[in-house]
Amino acid sequence: PPRSFLTFCHTFPFYYIFINTISDNQLVTRGQIMLVPKGIHWGNYAEVLKLSGLSQAAFISVSRTFLGTALTLLGTMFLGYAMSRREYWMHKFWYRFVVITMYFNAGLIPWFINMKNLGLLNNFLAYIIPGIVSPFYMILYKTYVESIPASLEESAQIDGAGYLTRFFRIIFPLSKSMLATIAVFTAVNQWNAFTDTLFLMKTSKLYTLQYLLYQYLTEADSVASLIRSNPAMAATMDLSQMLTATSVRMTITIVVVLPVLCVYPFFQKFFIKGIMIGAVKG
Repeated sequence: PPRSFLTFCHTFPFYYIFINTISDNQLVTRGQIMLVPKGIHWGNYAEVLKLSGLSQAAFISVSRTFLGTALTLLGTMFLGYAMSRREYWMHKFWYRFVVITMYFNAGLIPWFINMKNLGLLNNFLAYIIPGIVSPFYMILYKTYVESIPASLEESAQIDGAGYLTRFFRIIFPLSKSMLATIAVFTAVNQWNAFTDTLFLMKTSKLYTLQYLLYQYLTEADSVASLIRSNPAMAATMDLSQMLTATSVRMTITIVVVLPVLCVYPFFQKFFIKGIMIGAVKG
């Protein structure tokens, strides 16, 4: 069936990379691992996880993902709800003002100068503040809120409920699927981001996991040689487990992707429901 074929096409690349990370490294280098792992071992993961600075970088990535996602959800909820209120002061102007930023930006150099003037160089907040307001997520949430029957809010308003009461008692509980969708989008973007680290961070203490692994990925030959140069390791490790540039690249790829693969299935049902309702109006 077409669905089964598409599932296979999407999952096979991850399976292929994974079996190459646990197979005989010499066979992997020669391209002899295709469908079934051979000479299974877990040494690649043990050695890659020992790379310098990995634990600190993982802490930074996890912190920016949780904080960034939480604050983006807050910003999206309140801005999207405000834009869905027709009585909001200059409603159309502010909505278009936010949306236009999706299509036009000043460019990389003005962005860097702006971040510098805001004191966000070598600052953890550079990972959080720029993403608090997202026009795309705001549009999704606004459209979703407008799909909720207005009579629900009107009845609460007649009983004297203000905006915050109506939002937290009515809108928020009904929009959890959309918020889960936005959370998935935001968390994946935060987890995978590394270009902001490249441009803004000069101290290794603020390097993200993705940026650190990106460095190791581009220097896979050097990393493999460095690990192999350990005398104690060279004396105990056989050739099948001796790290190569290929094994380093594939192992790092799995390390980066695995957390997202573990989290996504739990949000999938909310993701599908939220994106469909938020993208189609009326």
